[in-house]
Amino acid sequence: MQHPRPEELARRQAQRATDRILRDADVRERTGLSRTTRWRLNRRGKFPAAVPLTERAIGWRESEIAAWIDARSPKAE
Repeated sequence: MQHPRPEELARRQAQRATDRILRDADVRERTGLSRTTRWRLNRRGKFPAAVPLTERAIGWRESEIAAWIDARSPKAE
């Protein structure tokens, strides 16, 4: 995996400042992956980590889910 360029890092940081938090159902709908599959991928470092919202609630940054999906999409030439 390539490291992002400085301008990409700056774009990601700016986006995180206004990033929407997605809950489980939204992430399942966008990725098509079950909770267990996402958990397994996350344990292997292949899926974005959840963000703790409260003691019993978690969510995922929309930009990280979008980037994960984009990384799996075939590139148009």
